[in-house]
Amino acid sequence: MSASGLVRAAAIQMNSGADVQQNLQTIDNLLAAATSRGVSIAFLPENLAIMGARDEDKLAHAEDPGSGPIQEYLADAARRYKLWVVAGSVPLKSPQDGKCYGASIVYDNDGRASPIYRKRHLFDVDLPGRDERYRESATMDFGNDFVVVPSPLGQLGLSICYDLRFPEHYRRLVDDGATVFSIPAAFTVETGKAHWHSLLRARAIENLAYVIAAGQHGSHPSGRTTFGHSVIIDPWGQVIAELESGDGIVDADIDTALPGKLRAEFPVLEHRRI
Repeated sequence: MSASGLVRAAAIQMNSGADVQQNLQTIDNLLAAATSRGVSIAFLPENLAIMGARDEDKLAHAEDPGSGPIQEYLADAARRYKLWVVAGSVPLKSPQDGKCYGASIVYDNDGRASPIYRKRHLFDVDLPGRDERYRESATMDFGNDFVVVPSPLGQLGLSICYDLRFPEHYRRLVDDGATVFSIPAAFTVETGKAHWHSLLRARAIENLAYVIAAGQHGSHPSGRTTFGHSVIIDPWGQVIAELESGDGIVDADIDTALPGKLRAEFPVLEHRRI
């Protein structure tokens, strides 16, 4: 952290496909670019390692916590680049046959892993007016725990994609000390056009917290098309950096003192009546 309390953070946007090694190489190239820009902590999207032709394809790559080539790569990259890495989601084994967890893990710049956050809300949706149907619960298991991790940005509350639609998740993270939220995603184009920016800004505004949302973009082997528009939003709800499309990074200086300052001056969180 700089003397001024500013920390450079980046959201990494990519188009994951079916080839895990190719996806990890893309991440490596983007982490190198982030490091060259003075970034201290980089956020990766949901499904960073694989978006295959079928939802079941990720099951072959599900790992035990703390071991396996995906997690080993992420820990090694954090060490090599001396960079905190927030892995948006990787597939981890579930005790249920035929299912895995979508798991978010934070690696510090020595490659040490945080407690694991397992996605709590699964995307089981028929999109209104469209021939699009999603059933994450067919191949994924629900997580139960809320996870807040100390980071260079302050207390970092973890979530994944569909969690964004459940404001109570983020209020719980705030109650556990969070001042910044990680919201990695693979938002569909249609729901992204309708709701992505509105929901992200709402989570920032109502909690006076930074939001860093790294997204997938473009067409994937399954035929799914994701929205991109990776963003960094300040605690007043202003979009301070955005990458609409394409592989790349979007970065900004995060004022680690700002959430506390705003919460003291505008004490909306103290006025809750539950």
